[in-house]
Amino acid sequence: MHIPENYLSPSTCGIMSAAMLPVWYHAVKNVQRELPKEKLSLVGVGASFSFLVMMLNVPLIGGTTGHAVGGTLIALLFGPNAACIAVSVALLLQAVIFGDGGILAFGANCFNMAFVLPFAGYYAYRLIVKCFGKGRESSGLHIAAAAAGSYIGLNLAALCAAVEFGIQPLLFTDSLGHALYCPYGLNTAVPAMLIPHLAVAGFVEAAFTAAVYAFVRKVSPDLLFENIRNSSVTKSSHLPVFALAALMIAASPLGLLAEGTAWGEWGADEIAEVVTDGSALGYTPSGLANGWTLRPLMPDYALEGMSETAAYILSAVIGAALLIILFKLLTLALKDKNVRYDS
Repeated sequence: MHIPENYLSPSTCGIMSAAMLPVWYHAVKNVQRELPKEKLSLVGVGASFSFLVMMLNVPLIGGTTGHAVGGTLIALLFGPNAACIAVSVALLLQAVIFGDGGILAFGANCFNMAFVLPFAGYYAYRLIVKCFGKGRESSGLHIAAAAAGSYIGLNLAALCAAVEFGIQPLLFTDSLGHALYCPYGLNTAVPAMLIPHLAVAGFVEAAFTAAVYAFVRKVSPDLLFENIRNSSVTKSSHLPVFALAALMIAASPLGLLAEGTAWGEWGADEIAEVVTDGSALGYTPSGLANGWTLRPLMPDYALEGMSETAAYILSAVIGAALLIILFKLLTLALKDKNVRYDS
């Protein structure tokens, strides 16, 4: 679901980035009100969950690959505003250091995965609990609602990405009628993105979210946003949560087992030969071939002279550690705020 560099026109990237500015402003403004300082520093752990699960690619229908995002999970732990910031920072590190997602497309990727996904997933969760809870506290209901909300959030994000891909050949073509950027219209992009996510990736997202949410609910319930808002649970040990992050780092090479490329993430050197709807594209869009690029430090989570598995684990360590450190430093830079909640 990471939109690469030059698949979207510069104007599309500019519009999507502009759309995210008020979202980021709202999230930053409200997260300090919603979370006490000691919980804010732990948002980096949630961000590391998102970073790590995005490394665990799974095979999808059509021979492509995909992954979970974990945005709804972070929203359930720290609130949707914190999730927006956490996933945005994770996406920025992925783009700059590992070349996973474009720099110019950063705003679009954040709109899909850091805005649509966590907010839709979180409020779907709340609606399900409200409709079916009937005033009773049920762990099973909350876990099921977490799974359903995350499934909805991921597929809405995939739909947004598909639309962003699909409008490019409608708006931007050369004198020969060839697309300048993404060459696949809505009739191809929407089913190509939605069918695999509805059939596979959405259930991976739901299973991951439900499993980790149930785990945190049991071992560190004070990290659940609903308990933070109500101040209804005393502080518990967070060591099991850090241990889970370490386990995910160790398991990260499993993402290498999925063969193929995610749909819409082919390189300019291979897109002409990609077969879609029974035929190869036959040309390379000029905007995609000649657009701006930034060489990342560890492209595709690889490092020259290091085995693929070792480099993947090193990438997982670097990403998770940087996210935890960044949010800790952010917390240290902030003044203490009185936590207030709207009634």
